[in-house]
Amino acid sequence: MYFDDSQSQQIQHYYDEEEEDEASNSAVSPPSPTACSQGHRSTLILQTKQGGSICLLCFSNLISNPQSPTVHVSYALSQLSQAISDPPFLRSLLTFHSHFLVSPLVHALSSFDDDPIARQVVRLASALCDSADASLSADFVARVSDRLSSGSLAWSRRQVYTLHCLGVLLNCQHTNPYAHIRDKYGLITNLIAGLQLPSEEIRGEILFVLYKVSVLQYASEDGDGTDLLFAFCPKLLRLSLEALMKTQSDDVRLNCVALLTVLTQRGLFGTAYALDSNSMNSSEGDSFEQATEDGKDVNPMNVLFTEAIKGPLLSTDSQVQISTLDLLFHYMTWEGTSGKELQALLEENIADYVFEILRLSECKDPLVKSCVQVLDILSKSEQAFKQRLVVGFATLVPVLNYVADVPFHPVQSQTLKLILNCISDCPGMVSSSHIAELVPTLTKMLRKHSDGEMGMVEETFILTCSVLVSIIRTPSAHVNSNLQMPIEEAMQHAVFACLNTSEKHTCQLLHSLFLLKEAYYTYSQEGNSTESAKVEIRQVVVNVCTKHLLPWFVTNFNEMDEDTALGVLETFHSILLQDSNNQAVELANSLVSSTWFSLSFGCLGLFPTEKMKQRVYIMLSSLVDVLMGNDAGQPIRDAALCLPSDPIDLLFLLGQKNSRNLELSSCQSAILLILYTSSLYDERLADDKLVLASLEQYILVNSSDLQGAGTDPITVMRLVYLYGLYRGLAKVSYQIPYSPEAERILFETLSETEWDLPSARIHPISLKWLFQEEKISGPLSYQLLKFCGRNVANDSDIILHGNISRMVNANSIAELIAGGDNHAAILLVSLLTQLLEKGHEHDIISVLNLMTSSINIFPTVSDQLCRHGIGNAFQNFFCESTHTQSPQISRAALVLIFKTLCSVHHGTLSDEESWLAVTMKLINIVTPRAPDAWNHECLLVIGILSLVMHHSSNEVLLAPSKAIVLSTSLVSAINSVIHAACLKGPALADHDEETSSGEVLIYVLLLNYFSLRSLDTVLPGIVDWKHFFDPPDRVQPISFIGIYCHDLCRLLHFGSGSVKLFASYCLLELFNRLSDQQNRTGKEIICTTKHQMSITAVLEGLIFYTDLRVAMNCGLCLSMILRWESAGMQGTSASTKNNWSRMIVEELAMSLAVPSLASKSFINLHKPAIYVAVTLLRRQKVPEWMRSVFDDSCISAVIQNLEAHNLSAEIVLLFRALLNSEFLKTEQVASVNQLLQVCRKRKYSGNSRGESAEEYKMKAKAATVLDDMGEVCEFLIDLMASESSLDRDPGGLQVGDKRLLEEIELFFKTQTETNGS
Repeated sequence: MYFDDSQSQQIQHYYDEEEEDEASNSAVSPPSPTACSQGHRSTLILQTKQGGSICLLCFSNLISNPQSPTVHVSYALSQLSQAISDPPFLRSLLTFHSHFLVSPLVHALSSFDDDPIARQVVRLASALCDSADASLSADFVARVSDRLSSGSLAWSRRQVYTLHCLGVLLNCQHTNPYAHIRDKYGLITNLIAGLQLPSEEIRGEILFVLYKVSVLQYASEDGDGTDLLFAFCPKLLRLSLEALMKTQSDDVRLNCVALLTVLTQRGLFGTAYALDSNSMNSSEGDSFEQATEDGKDVNPMNVLFTEAIKGPLLSTDSQVQISTLDLLFHYMTWEGTSGKELQALLEENIADYVFEILRLSECKDPLVKSCVQVLDILSKSEQAFKQRLVVGFATLVPVLNYVADVPFHPVQSQTLKLILNCISDCPGMVSSSHIAELVPTLTKMLRKHSDGEMGMVEETFILTCSVLVSIIRTPSAHVNSNLQMPIEEAMQHAVFACLNTSEKHTCQLLHSLFLLKEAYYTYSQEGNSTESAKVEIRQVVVNVCTKHLLPWFVTNFNEMDEDTALGVLETFHSILLQDSNNQAVELANSLVSSTWFSLSFGCLGLFPTEKMKQRVYIMLSSLVDVLMGNDAGQPIRDAALCLPSDPIDLLFLLGQKNSRNLELSSCQSAILLILYTSSLYDERLADDKLVLASLEQYILVNSSDLQGAGTDPITVMRLVYLYGLYRGLAKVSYQIPYSPEAERILFETLSETEWDLPSARIHPISLKWLFQEEKISGPLSYQLLKFCGRNVANDSDIILHGNISRMVNANSIAELIAGGDNHAAILLVSLLTQLLEKGHEHDIISVLNLMTSSINIFPTVSDQLCRHGIGNAFQNFFCESTHTQSPQISRAALVLIFKTLCSVHHGTLSDEESWLAVTMKLINIVTPRAPDAWNHECLLVIGILSLVMHHSSNEVLLAPSKAIVLSTSLVSAINSVIHAACLKGPALADHDEETSSGEVLIYVLLLNYFSLRSLDTVLPGIVDWKHFFDPPDRVQPISFIGIYCHDLCRLLHFGSGSVKLFASYCLLELFNRLSDQQNRTGKEIICTTKHQMSITAVLEGLIFYTDLRVAMNCGLCLSMILRWESAGMQGTSASTKNNWSRMIVEELAMSLAVPSLASKSFINLHKPAIYVAVTLLRRQKVPEWMRSVFDDSCISAVIQNLEAHNLSAEIVLLFRALLNSEFLKTEQVASVNQLLQVCRKRKYSGNSRGESAEEYKMKAKAATVLDDMGEVCEFLIDLMASESSLDRDPGGLQVGDKRLLEEIELFFKTQTETNGS
């Protein structure tokens, strides 16, 4: 229907007023369209873009009349909506008629029960408000709110439309429209009353409007600070919760949850609870009381809330679930929430709802964030939540895996906290599969954090470490061996991540250290995991401590705070407490290697607190326990509370008279222990003068206790060892005075105290000082005897640990003896002499073995033993002692003699008479037996006799050597051995060192070799070396040891490889003696052609023998025979056609010229042939075939194939011979010259070893334990090789680079002489 006249007049009057206002603001009037059919003024008609026009008054009359056809109304609304999409139309409408349509549109909402029309009206009003200024929206809000405030709400579609419109208007505005609601109280009253209507739709609209009103009220600047909604509590909350509980619509749930969330944030729940509590305490509140099963009263509002949120939590709409979870979060976090509310929520299974949402969320935000936040708040009710957490734990594992990959995810910490609570409270309920998933995830987090790939807040890091600690404690973690490596990696990354940022995040470092401690402790217990896994994890912990944490602490401890320092100390201490593990020992050694005692007192200086002092001293006591064993650190623990922090104060306390004061005595014992242990590892806690003065003061003022056995013997010995150290240091500096009286008291105490040097740990300087003091030689001799009987049996292990543990062992005794600046050698030789007179067999053997072991460690020990009369001791043993009948003692004595002669320098062998007597006794051990009955003892004697003759070549032990070479019984035995061997013929090849006859033959050849070496020295001018060459019927004036040349050749030809080797050395030495005699006398060597040819044939056949040593010796011998031939050997004629020599030279030339064969190793095989070629080239008349072999092409190929790195002295020797024989052309000489210069430069720039190094190597090789005779033989072979003619002039060369450099210089010299001539 249309408006009546009064309504038309009101509209017209409103329009006139609006027109006047707008005309005053605009100088331009709109175009004047034609009048409408109703004759309305043209100013009310607006032209559209399509060419039509709209009369605003007609439009208003149409939509305001409830009797108007809905199709017409809808069409009119659509046309106007289409028209305002045109900017000029919209501009004209808003400029001249902006408020004209407000009243009609608001009236239309309550005039039609038509959804499409209502939606059109709302859209149109919203579009106009969005395009106009704030006054238009304010007008709309005011008129719509007035309609809702003016009367009570009832179930009506029109009221739904009006509510919806108000909601849209309140939701769309950028400014706060709350101020334009004129009757706020009436509006809210009607809205709350409307919540009781049965319509779900209207409740939804009301809830949304209330939500917007509450939000806008709080944002409004016009409010007086009071919350209007407080007046409607708890009715508003109760009706809202009931609406939420009843509705099945997600839209209504969203609106209701939004309203409840705002109300919760504003504290209305607290107000409602207070009002309900008052009501429950009154008689009128009895109907609201509810009793729980356990008889406790529960607020009905809480019950209602719990029931109301269950439906939204089960919604399929994730937004509803998220909003409900946020509501729940705010509900649980408002200030008035107590444990009762949380308890009620858990009893109503809200946690189960949340876990189910989390399980179905597929680990997607924001559901994950909301769920975890709620669960975190619920976890505050620990007992009630525990069971729910165990059930839902499986859901948290994939959630952690998700949030771990998101840097700084907001619920990383809460997720870890929940997992930590479950594992800590119910360790047995967590399955191994869950643990297997968690550990790699946690490791990944720490690895990314350590590598800088992903940051981590402090709380997250701490919780990560805590979760790992809890996992390590669970039984499930020890079942799965696959967790070992992730746990190891996690521990390392946790510490690494903190070391660089420790000054900023001390708490993180402490938690990472706690992880290390817990892992080490847990994997040190019995029954946890396999033994190998436990060892590996403990080793990883110790590696982190020793390689990373300890160096970092040493570098930065001056800049760290006390808590950090205490944390590091506690970590190290916890490992040391597990002193049964090898890893604890490893850490202890690393600590003392890093001057830990000094660092500990440095911490006391930086942090002079009681807590730090206790930690430092208790840890030092544990460190001493690990290092010393047997609870050695107990004195420090006993006195920890009384000890001062300053080392100077410690020294002052040490110098006081204890006067039977148990507390002071305990402190002094602890101080001595600290000083003693630190000194073992070269740490000085104070100046040496101060320490020595304090020790002397302690000795002087407490002398009665020391001498009266009032002091613990262990403490006394620590005092002695400390005093010896600082006296030894004072002796080195010559500046520190000492007290003779204190020394006297200490020595008297030492003589009266039962002490045990073999089990002591003592600094080498202290030990040396003790052995330098002749006043205590008696006690030291007794201690040496104890040591010999206890420690020599397994001295290989002792040597291994000697430098670390400071134990008195064979290594330290050997070092003392080798030093020579103390009485150790004298005491040991004297002890042996005394034992030989009246000692037990075991003691004698132990002393002999100690001497042998000492020589094994330091070969120079033999020099000290010889200087102090070991020869006399040997003489006493063999000549006067009754112990020679003991095979064990004899064996030990023979081994010591052999070792001594192997290592001793020639100049220290001066006891000729003693050694002569020993030698005669040794000969008597061998000669009574037939050679085929010689045992290992006899062979060892032969080796000793060989060494005696070896030393005689250096003008010492001449008398013993003469006794050996002139011993007729020994000569007879040797001749019988050689004769029997030669008779075997080809069968001799089967008699090697593995057979008894072969072994005897080898030692006979060794004795013969050293006899040949010593004869000219022992029997100067007596030996005619031609007697051993040819003819065999020559008669010597005296009989001595020697093997004929033809016998040696037979042995060379028929013997085994080892026999060939020794025979070749003997033959070479014989040829050297013949050459020396020929050079000295000038007489020619007489030899039959047949004999000479047989020798030559044997030697030529061995030039290319597989053993290079045999081949070299034979090559040298053959070169000497060829020189003798060229010099005119009597009885022979030089063969002009020697096909075998030519074959040797041709093979040599081919080997050097072929590129693929000219390697250094291959050239070495042809060194013997080079000697033959050089000898032929040095003849006055070089064989003609030599030029055909070494023609220009061959020599050029040899030069081209050689390089600086594979040159040898023999090759240079060959080039020098070719140069002298004019085989080299000028360009070839230039090429060789350039090659030699490069080689010389290379050698001088490298590190070449001199003769002293070779000699030391020889002695070191001698210093081995003789397990069998093969080692004796091997040493003698090396000794024989080092003395062979390779270092002599007859065409040979010295070993090593020195000889090569000499040959190069000789080549350059020869080249210069050739060019000069």
